[in-house]
Amino acid sequence: MKTILTFGVYDMLHIGHILLFKRAKELGGKLIVAVQDGDYIEKYKPGTKMIYTTEERLFMVSTIKYVDEVIIYKDVDADIKNIDFDIFVRGEDQQHSGFQRAIQWCEENNKQVVTLSRTEGISSTMLREYSKTR
Repeated sequence: MKTILTFGVYDMLHIGHILLFKRAKELGGKLIVAVQDGDYIEKYKPGTKMIYTTEERLFMVSTIKYVDEVIIYKDVDADIKNIDFDIFVRGEDQQHSGFQRAIQWCEENNKQVVTLSRTEGISSTMLREYSKTR
């Protein structure tokens, strides 16, 4: 059985995230979802308006049937080195330098990297924009 690992904030949890978890789970067996620590987000992106606390996001993600384990992370490229997994799954929009370093580490350490496409018609950015019009 393979262990699959994916990272994200999941503050505006939506169908695209759930489909990502479903597709990731189908790659192997155990799915670990790493949820970014809210204090870390505030430290490095001051003024970011979070809707849910870290604990609330952990709880929401943990209730999804495709998810076997939920953990907290701060820095994807540092924390990935401390997790036992076989396949690193990321969304195609996860392009920042931390994800690039995480991908490089995976390649150097014989970890498979799978990039999954976005779900058409939905994103956290779209939801934020929509909520501004309400």
